[in-house]
Amino acid sequence: MGEKQSLEVEELPKVVVLGLHGSLVSLIPNYSHKFHFLDPKPSGLSLQHFLAVHNHHPSSIPAILCSAPYRVPADVLRLLPSIRLVVTTSAGTDHIDLNECRRRGIQVAAAGGLFSEDVADMAICLLIDVMMKISARDRCLKTQNHSTPWDFHSSKLSGKRIGIIGLGSIGMEVAKRLECFGCTILYHSRFQKKAVSYPFYSSVVELATTCHALVICCALNEQTKHMINREVILALGKEGFIINVGRGGIIDEKQLVKCLMEGELGGVGLDVFENEPHVPKELFTMNNVVMSPHCAVLTTESTMNMCELVVGNLEAFFSNKPLITPVSLAD
Repeated sequence: MGEKQSLEVEELPKVVVLGLHGSLVSLIPNYSHKFHFLDPKPSGLSLQHFLAVHNHHPSSIPAILCSAPYRVPADVLRLLPSIRLVVTTSAGTDHIDLNECRRRGIQVAAAGGLFSEDVADMAICLLIDVMMKISARDRCLKTQNHSTPWDFHSSKLSGKRIGIIGLGSIGMEVAKRLECFGCTILYHSRFQKKAVSYPFYSSVVELATTCHALVICCALNEQTKHMINREVILALGKEGFIINVGRGGIIDEKQLVKCLMEGELGGVGLDVFENEPHVPKELFTMNNVVMSPHCAVLTTESTMNMCELVVGNLEAFFSNKPLITPVSLAD
């Protein structure tokens, strides 16, 4: 890079990149003429060391671009005293210290409803897979073990009673898809939705008692952490199924594993885990467990749309315009 070009890059707005997935990182060069992206990950250095080595003063950086589950706690925000914006590529914001952002007046932008259709598609795929034992039968054929595909008891989705936990944009997309299977939709949410006719349950335990399966679509917060505990799992029963496309911490993972090992639950489909990227090893050999590594949103179409949204939010911020998808930080 020539001296003139180097000076031009230094004049671009600086954006620290934290924890982006490979498909998103590969698209960053497309926008390097607009922003000076600083990504410490390839160097293997801590953020603080990376900035020091490359002579970037922490006070010169006004924005962070991050992705769940990479955490942006208060100490990271405090390391960058001039931060005024955190943009996350995820719909959820539980990986960001919103209290610190609120205290310092830092704006936050997220994906909004961009991924709702993708996540809903994943939820239905996981539900059909675990109920119909598709992955289990696939493994059986490929490994040619002593079991046969006929040994797996499966269940159809059509006509089942499905409880949706969190009837936001993702939950509504899940409901729309389940209606095509003739399912009866019930739900639990923070508030009853007056605009929908689905039966509302204020108690998750009562909802589980009534349903064949639960689909978790809500956000992770103090109220929803370990909402799906042993009592809920036992209420769902030995023929019941749980699908989680929300956040891993909504389920008490230790109790989930225990109930599966004890035969107290029919099966689970998981795109998220409580301690990502770590997954309980007990789940690896269970034929009634289907897993995906938190990648429901990583479709080609949504990756491109997310890049455009990220750039749009960054451009709006650096132009002193309203963010496209702001996160409310009100108490």
